Amino acid sequence: MFRDTEYVAHRREKDGIIQSLSKHLKEVSEQAGKFASKVGLKEQGEVVGLLHDIGKASKEFEQYIKSAVGLINPDEEDYVDAAGLKGKVDHSTAGAQLVYRELSLKGKENKFAAQILSLCIASHHSGLIDCISPDGKDTYSKRMVKEKEKSHIDEVFGKLSDKARERIISRLHSKEFLQSLVSRLKALKSSHDSKETLSFKCGLLVRFLFSCLIDADRLNTSDFEELTLAKLRNYGEYKDWSVLIKRLNEKLRSFDAKGINVERQKISQACYDFSEKPKGLYQLAVPTGGGKTLASLRFALHHAEKHKMDRIIYVLPYTTIIDQNAEEMRKVLEKKDKKGKYLDRVVLEHHSNLMPDKETARQKVLSENWDAPVVLTTNVQVLEALFGSGTRGARRMHQLANAVIIFDEVQTLPVKCVQLFNMAVNFLINNCGSTVVLCTATQPLLDKIEPKSRALSITAEQQMVPDARKFFDDIKRVEIYDKTKVGGRTVEEIKELAGQQVLKSGSVLVIVNTKTSARELYKQCKQIDNVETYHLSTHMCPAHRLDVLKQVKKCLDPKNPKPVICISTQLIEAGVDISFGSVIRFLSGLDSIAQAAGRCNRHNEQYPALGEVYIINPADENIERLDDIRIGKEKTERLLDEFKNNPKRFANNIISPEAMEQYYQYYFYQRAKEMNYPVSSKSAVRREDNLFNLLSANKISVDEYVRINNKAPEIPLRQAFMSAAKSFDVIESVARGIIVPYGKEGKDLIDKLCAVMKIDKQYKLLRRAQRYSVNIFPNVLEKLQKQGAILEAQIGSGVLYLDSRYYSDEFGLSEIPVKDMDLLNV
Repeated sequence: MFRDTEYVAHRREKDGIIQSLSKHLKEVSEQAGKFASKVGLKEQGEVVGLLHDIGKASKEFEQYIKSAVGLINPDEEDYVDAAGLKGKVDHSTAGAQLVYRELSLKGKENKFAAQILSLCIASHHSGLIDCISPDGKDTYSKRMVKEKEKSHIDEVFGKLSDKARERIISRLHSKEFLQSLVSRLKALKSSHDSKETLSFKCGLLVRFLFSCLIDADRLNTSDFEELTLAKLRNYGEYKDWSVLIKRLNEKLRSFDAKGINVERQKISQACYDFSEKPKGLYQLAVPTGGGKTLASLRFALHHAEKHKMDRIIYVLPYTTIIDQNAEEMRKVLEKKDKKGKYLDRVVLEHHSNLMPDKETARQKVLSENWDAPVVLTTNVQVLEALFGSGTRGARRMHQLANAVIIFDEVQTLPVKCVQLFNMAVNFLINNCGSTVVLCTATQPLLDKIEPKSRALSITAEQQMVPDARKFFDDIKRVEIYDKTKVGGRTVEEIKELAGQQVLKSGSVLVIVNTKTSARELYKQCKQIDNVETYHLSTHMCPAHRLDVLKQVKKCLDPKNPKPVICISTQLIEAGVDISFGSVIRFLSGLDSIAQAAGRCNRHNEQYPALGEVYIINPADENIERLDDIRIGKEKTERLLDEFKNNPKRFANNIISPEAMEQYYQYYFYQRAKEMNYPVSSKSAVRREDNLFNLLSANKISVDEYVRINNKAPEIPLRQAFMSAAKSFDVIESVARGIIVPYGKEGKDLIDKLCAVMKIDKQYKLLRRAQRYSVNIFPNVLEKLQKQGAILEAQIGSGVLYLDSRYYSDEFGLSEIPVKDMDLLNV
């Protein structure tokens, strides 16, 4: 590729082997093109892959990297202080400037193409850069006209062989190359689009191409650094969908066709019938306990087979227990060997970020990129892939193309993300060949928001289950009792109510709104004689929560029942197949109450009697800073009053579809101004604004540019990508995953991560460690680090774990020591 010599892309640490720059660029180009072909941008993916690291051919970078890896000795004339230059030698601008120089001065369409391609190349280490920054500066153009001596554009271009130079220039000037990109841009526009929504989708297309480049670059680098890692990856080569369908059918045939299973089978059949539909946006709205997990999986497998789709992605709430669903799917879709280990690599769980935001080269190798046929992940991880900062999450975005994406319990989507979410869904469906299923018993009104250009379009033809309303009557299993009172109930009174209910029904689930409430009530209920009492919260790692659920289920076994009380935060409301005799729910949003009711008499065990669900208001629970819960509670109180006055209006059921629609109308109306994701002056933007604006027309920033320069910016894309991404914070997206020493396996994992040096083994261990991690916020992380409670597995690894003294077998992670230091055996 280069004229006279070969240049260094990477040097393998363990054996000193060099990966040539030509080889790296060629292989990244091929892989990025393959990823981008899913949206018809194969050639564009190849170009950004080919040019992303071309700046490494500069003399300055060659001196830096050879000094860094020991190819130039400190006493040689060309030696430089590599440590001092780390991150300061620009190798990403040259390729971007090459594209900009060749395309930007030749018409409006060429300028669009130039900016899209050069943005991806210039940003491949930092995350997408701002085009117009919040302070009104054209940071994109400034990068494109960076001094040639610093970007090395002429130097590296001159080092290309004649053949390579001609191939690159002819590709960039090819009419077909330009037209295919312009066609993709034009395909973004729909009849409902405003200028802002079209700009927003253009930004998503840029991020998609950027994702293809980042993942291709990371994969190629990691496979060179660690040859054994390639054997652990699937690279999109999965079990045939027909094999997985056959395994699911075996499971479905094992169910008895009686009782509530009759209705579940009708729902499952409706989902199967619907799988023949074209790709698109669909709703699965069935009551809790309707068997929607397996029904939606049945749809997804058949739909993926029919349309030759790449993967199925289940997206669950950030507070849910996805392990149970993952384990159930594994039992159905994967085979075991004689030792009981799963043979296939079908189901992948991705709970949390065990790597820091700013990753080292080694950490990038270990990052997760959703390379599996069935992926279970969280709202947080998907939203971070679409909108988060840096490159860690962004590299996964392209995996959302040509996929069946099931948003389970979609009502848990943070209100501030609604407009961003809706636009992303439209983009994935209309421009990435994906199918999206909004799956919940309590469908939020995502099609009723204002402005209409940012709403989803949902019609009766998109309902996967016909006459779903009938199922809400046929599968009614509970009676809801409003037991709220003026002043609320004390912890002692709630304990007394739980004790009464456990005597009456044998088992009680109490769902509270905060971890503090869960802990305090658990301590009280433990005092009740002859009753097994358990605690669940997000301070417990997934494996811990799953073990607790198994213990609770043993108590619920009808063949040998034991009186049991489980105190849980709202994490148990979604994705957990468990059935209690009665449920007590602290006052919250009506959607949460309906989900809580789904954990009561779930399989209609009490037929013909109904399970009992009590809504109570605690006297002392601090939810002032929890806006979603606080506002939801206020709207539910209004609904409860209206229900008392006219129950017929809501079909005599406070959690009926009619009541739920009215609740969402109240809830969404009050929060309409929050749905564009407002940001404050404390954010990276440093002023009042909103993310939808920053990621679309970026009007306030552009107005500031006009004020400074007395003219409009000349660039077509004006988004403040990096500022928006740095201001994006979806509940736990800023949280860090910490591995905790739960049980023998958790402790063994930590010991191995502290000792193992081979990166392929670290890769395997980190995937297992997802189940032994807890997400904690920066303030808690800092507090625990100051106490010496958080340690790094190996220096520079970025993998953090918790001192065993700070993990309780009852409550999980604690901010104060709960155990004595382990005694040394001597």
